Order: sequence, then C-alpha cells, then structure tokens
Amino acid sequence: MLSILRPKTGTIAINLRPVKGSWGGANQWTTQLTRWLRHQGWRVIHDLKHVPDAVIMTHTGLAPMTAFGYGEVKRLKEKHPDIPCIHRINDNDIRKETSEMDDFLATSNTVADHTVFVSSWLRDYHANRWFDAKRPHSVILPGADSRVFHPLGNLPWKPGDPFRMVTHHWSDNWNKGFDVYQAIDEWISANPANGFELWIIGRWPSDLSWKSARTFGPASGHKLASLLRQCHGYVSASRHEPGAMHVAEGLQCGLPILFHPDTGGTPEMANRSGIQIGDSLPESLIKFKASYADLRSALLANPPSGARMSASYESILHRLLAHA
Repeated sequence: MLSILRPKTGTIAINLRPVKGSWGGANQWTTQLTRWLRHQGWRVIHDLKHVPDAVIMTHTGLAPMTAFGYGEVKRLKEKHPDIPCIHRINDNDIRKETSEMDDFLATSNTVADHTVFVSSWLRDYHANRWFDAKRPHSVILPGADSRVFHPLGNLPWKPGDPFRMVTHHWSDNWNKGFDVYQAIDEWISANPANGFELWIIGRWPSDLSWKSARTFGPASGHKLASLLRQCHGYVSASRHEPGAMHVAEGLQCGLPILFHPDTGGTPEMANRSGIQIGDSLPESLIKFKASYADLRSALLANPPSGARMSASYESILHRLLAHA
C-alpha cells in the first residue's frame, strides 16, 4: 500500500510569546503568526532552548518583555551561521518622543538576514537614518484577526441617520490624537444638527472632559469588534504611527477612516478607503460623511487581513530556508 509521508516542517523561534487579551499590536501579531504557522505544519517555539531552523525577532520597546533578543540571536548565529533571522521593525523614536529606539533597532538589525517593516513610511524613516534599503527587506502591513474583526453585522450608514464615528486606544498619551478627538467632540456638541456622533473606547487623558462623546472602557476581542461594528466611520489622529493595529481593527470591521496628516503609515493601510483631515476639521468631517459610500465600497474590496499578513511572513521563511 502506497504511503504518503507528511513533509518535514521546520522549527521557528519567535521571540515574543503570545499572551491572552489585548497587549498591543505586537501581541496580536505574534498570536496570529504563531497560530498560522502551526496550522501550516511548522513547529513554533518562543525560546532558544532548542536550535531552530529560523528565527523571527521583534521587540516590545526597550523593556525586557521578549523571551530573547539581539544578543541571544547573535550568539546563536555565531554557532549556527546558516540559521536565518527575520527582524520585524514596527517602531521609531519620533512616535513616542524618545531618543533610544532608532539606535536600538539599528543594533538589533545587524543579525537580520531579512527585515520586515510594517509600512513603507517606517522603512523610509529608518532608511533616512541608518537602514540600507538595498539590503533584503519587505513591507508587510498589519492585519487583525479576521475571525473577530470583520464587517458582518456592520450596517451601512443611511442619510438621515446619525453618522457615528469611533476611535479606540489603550494608551492615554495625548499623541494618540486626543486633541483632535476633543475638537471633534466640541464641534458635535455645538452643532447637533449636522448629525454626527462620537464614540471613544479605551483610555484617555485624565484631564480631558468630553461634552457629547459616548465613552466605553478598554475592550478587546469580540467585545471590541462588536462595538466597532455599531459605528460607521473610524477616526485616527494618532501621530507618526508606523502601522497601527487599532487602524486595522477599525477597517476590518467595515469602517472607512478619517486620519491625521502626520499619521505615518495609516494611509497605506487605508489605501483608498480613507481621507486625510484637511485645514478645516468641520469641512473634513462633512466631506468624510459625504464620501462614506465610495470609501466603504473600496474598503470592502480590499481590507487589511491578518491571514495575508501571516502568510507573507511564511513566504519569506520559505525563501530563506530554501537558500540556506
């Protein structure tokens, strides 16, 4: 009897261990990638106790929240130089007004065989500082878990109904765009006849008082997706975002996006399903609502995708290991 042997799969070490709940975009990235690779037959580990076939390395800032980092990968490659390392870069100094991140990433990147940036904007930012764009690299946009963040149940806005806008953030840093959300809130409060609503989910600065916005505490997973799908448009005024998971979550729930001009990689994620805030915020809001139908159609034709994101990493693994 002819037997069909299961192809031998490789062992991939990812240096960020998934945790339950929402711990930012990096946790969602590693959770989805780990699940995808295992489903595809790979063995995924989150330490270097055993020698892997390949390493995928990211970071969670300068805090030691990863299972291993640049130093451990460097020592591994000194003993096993053929083991390829993919370095995912999703941050910079300008976003959090720090001074150490860019240098930290440049040093870490010295062990990388292939670099993944979460947006072209972030790649160009680092290429202007330290990254050699001639080195092997890719741009892979973030995507959320489509089992949770999807447009099913998101009812289209109809003229005459309130146009409900939403944003959500785990951070209460003003750079997340709270100056703009406050201005939107004040404009809605002063102009109720224009038919807008604003929902705020998550956290916000303690010295910020809302006038008309409906607020919700931090939410994640199905609870968050359910709240998002009750809205019509997403707004992100977060500054210098390399590639924000909160943007992917809103888009995947069927919400076109209004974004800040200094928002970094968000326009790439929005593609043709969003517009930029112009010089006049009220005019931008009115234009956003008027453009809703076309923006939503464009979004539904090509939304972000966590599966596409994960498959792109697997494709790089195939190429690297085939040449090892």
